[in-house]
Amino acid sequence: MATETPAKPTTRASGAPREGVVLNFFSQGFLWLWSLMIIIPVAWIVLSSFKTSREIASIPLGLPESLHWENYANAWTNGHIGSFFLNTLQVMVFSVSGTMLLGAMAAYVLARYRFWGNRIIYFGFAAGMMFPVFLALFPLFKTLGNVGLLNTYTGLIIVYIAYSLPFTVFFLTAFFRTLPTGVAEAAVVDGAGHYRLFFQVMLPMAKPGLIAITIFNIIGQWNQFLLPLVLMGRNPDDAVISQGLANLAMRQGYEGDSGALFAGTVLAMIPIFVAYVLFQRQIQEGLTAGAIK
Repeated sequence: MATETPAKPTTRASGAPREGVVLNFFSQGFLWLWSLMIIIPVAWIVLSSFKTSREIASIPLGLPESLHWENYANAWTNGHIGSFFLNTLQVMVFSVSGTMLLGAMAAYVLARYRFWGNRIIYFGFAAGMMFPVFLALFPLFKTLGNVGLLNTYTGLIIVYIAYSLPFTVFFLTAFFRTLPTGVAEAAVVDGAGHYRLFFQVMLPMAKPGLIAITIFNIIGQWNQFLLPLVLMGRNPDDAVISQGLANLAMRQGYEGDSGALFAGTVLAMIPIFVAYVLFQRQIQEGLTAGAIK
C-alpha cells in the first residue's frame, strides 16, 4: 500500500543573503565603531594624565612609565580646578533647579490643560531650540550690562535657565501627556487643588522623565563655554569649569606642564560620568516611557 511522503518545506537558497542578518551586522558594526571613537580618546586622556610632559611629547600613545599622581594635585591647586568646581556648583545648583521647576510647571500646563494659545506657546518653546545661542550673545551682553547683572553669577544663572528651558519644556510636555489621566481625576475628586495635584501627584509620577532631563541639563550647562566666556569674562577667579580648563590650557602651555592639563580634563569629566552611571536606568526609563505608551 503506497503512502504519501510529506512534502518538505521549501527553504531559501543557502547562498541568499538575509536582510535581517545584514542589517544587524551593519548596526552592530556601527555601534562598535562609535564606541571606539569615544573610548579611545577618553582612554588616551586618562593615560596622559599620569605622564610627565616629556613622556607625552616622546611617547604620546604609549603607557606611562609610572603613575604621576602629582599631576592631579597640580591641576587642583596650581591650576585652581578646585575653585572652578566650586564656582560651577554655585551656578548650577540654582540654574538647574530653576530650569526644572519652571520647565516642569510650563510643560504640565501645556500638556494637561486646553486654552487659547496653548499650541502657540508650545511651538514658541520648540522654536527656541532652533535659535543659535551665538546670535543672542550681543543682545544678552547689552541687556545684562544695562540691568547691572553683567559679570555676576545671578545674570549667568538667568541666562542658563532661559537657554535650557526650550528643550526642557519640549521634552517634559511629551512626557506629561503619557501619564494616566485617571489618577489625576481621582485626586481632583478627593479635593486636591491645582498646586497639590501638580506637586504631590503628577511630579512623583513623572520622576523618570524629570531625572533624564535633569541629567541632560547638567551636562549641557556643565559643558557650556561660550555664554560664561562672554558674560563672565572680566574676573578669572569667578570662572566656571569650562573657562578654567581653557585658562589652564593656556597657562600650562606656557609652563610646559601638559600632565596637569590632562589631569584637569579628567577631573572635569568625572562628575558627569558619575552622574550618568548612577542614573543610567532612570535616564533610559525617561527616554522610553513615551514610546512604550
